[in-house]
Amino acid sequence: VQLQASGGGSVQPGGSLRLSCAVSGSIFSASTIHWYRQAPGKQREFVARVFSDDYTGYSDSVKGRFTASRDNAKNTAYLQMNNLKPEDTAVYYCSTANYWGQGTLVTVSS
Repeated sequence: VQLQASGGGSVQPGGSLRLSCAVSGSIFSASTIHWYRQAPGKQREFVARVFSDDYTGYSDSVKGRFTASRDNAKNTAYLQMNNLKPEDTAVYYCSTANYWGQGTLVTVSS
């Protein structure tokens, strides 16, 4: 199983980004895709997940600002991030079934 996260970048506070996670080697439509992040000097933390039935879950810190989704036809999951804050700065990872992508850096700064 391989996961490729992309879409990171630098934005100002209040801005938006959409991360993508392309998955190969698994039955994507049956997989739960998890999003985690790791800020400098901190432990990796859960951000969001999207289940095979499109049900989603979020950490309290991003609820109402981030939206997880998926496109089974493209074997790709997404994390739409709105109203970004400096504390959202981190490397973002996607994972499924204990497989992890390489991460994509999100920097929120004025």
